[in-house]
Amino acid sequence: MSASTAVLKAELRLFGREPFSLFWIVAFPALLFVIIGLIPSFREPSADLGGLRTVDLYVPIAVLLAMIMSGIQVLPPVLSGYRERGILRRMSTTPVRPASLLAAQIVLHFAAALASSLLVLAIGRLVFDVALPRHLPGYAAALLLGALSALALGAAITAVAPTVKATNVVGMVVFFPMMFVAGVWVPVQAMPDLLRDIVEFFPFGAASQALNQAAQGDWPDWAHLGVTAAWAAVLIGAAARWFRWE
Repeated sequence: MSASTAVLKAELRLFGREPFSLFWIVAFPALLFVIIGLIPSFREPSADLGGLRTVDLYVPIAVLLAMIMSGIQVLPPVLSGYRERGILRRMSTTPVRPASLLAAQIVLHFAAALASSLLVLAIGRLVFDVALPRHLPGYAAALLLGALSALALGAAITAVAPTVKATNVVGMVVFFPMMFVAGVWVPVQAMPDLLRDIVEFFPFGAASQALNQAAQGDWPDWAHLGVTAAWAAVLIGAAARWFRWE
């Protein structure tokens, strides 16, 4: 336990020295949300959205974007870099196992994404008068499953990409479709019925719907939670099956 704590502290110091990583995880989703909120028409209630405003729908989307940035864009290059430089292999010969380093990275990236989520919720409430989630347990469940899916997807990318350069390429290929299904360009609730039904079979499309339902005061649909959890389980299994320490 003391060795794992030492690794976590060391990784925390290193993580704090990466301002660009912190920007993309913590600041970018909040900044994008502010830009969207400043569009006047997005602050007007819409009958097509059940009386909600577009800015209301973008709170869970920005929350998911923080998870996607953390899990897909930032985490995989770090893990691939450790493996490519032989750090994981060398750690396997010491009392500190590579799994401790991986766990520390996952904890830190999840914490950064959670901080970004809280920042988005605060901005939404204080600046754009967006109501806080009305069903907190449901919101927390959807948030945790969404984060688990994003981190598991990042671990799976690291598992199949042999180098940092390959990890960046695969990450970019995956990143933009995941942004689309999360509703970054068009909120899932505003998509045509057929497209929405398709998007809901993907982890972040289902998570977006679950977060929105919890924000409105309902427990998320079990189908949405189930889809997100199933993707997380499959991706964790794939990462565990194909990940190599060197």
